[in-house]
Amino acid sequence: MTTVVRPGKRVGMATAAESDAFDAFVRARLPHLLRFARALSGDEHAAADLVQDALERTLLGWRRIVSEDPEGYVRRAMVNRSVSVWRKQRRERLTDDPPPQRYDDPERDHALFAALRRLPPRQRAVVALRYYEDLSEAQTAAVLGCSVGTVKSQAHQAMARLRELLGEER
Repeated sequence: MTTVVRPGKRVGMATAAESDAFDAFVRARLPHLLRFARALSGDEHAAADLVQDALERTLLGWRRIVSEDPEGYVRRAMVNRSVSVWRKQRRERLTDDPPPQRYDDPERDHALFAALRRLPPRQRAVVALRYYEDLSEAQTAAVLGCSVGTVKSQAHQAMARLRELLGEER
């Protein structure tokens, strides 16, 4: 058995089989989770932080989560954390110098992600879940903890704004 440790307290015991199952889950879903987090946050570094935080929370409750929907749990943790971070920080981060190095994903559509960054967090989450993750309206509502009607209206407003922004850049 492996002990999962947090500073100052012992959280739980994970058997080798549980650790292996968690490792297999992370290896299989990490690239997908990173892309989803990037769609939520609009930034590669913030996306990596979102995934790391969500996976830490998932590991702590792996016994309970693995029998349910571990990926859904991770996505929900990422959405919640994204909204929490957004509420605590300014909407813009001003800097004089861009970062020295940058990771470019060849699949990335720069214009679309730039337009996504300009959406409010709730609309960005709906777009990421509905169209990027291909969840139904009901599944998206369950992940976000809102009604199906809210998902529909947020998706409609987000798509109208994206059309406006992407038409503006052409």
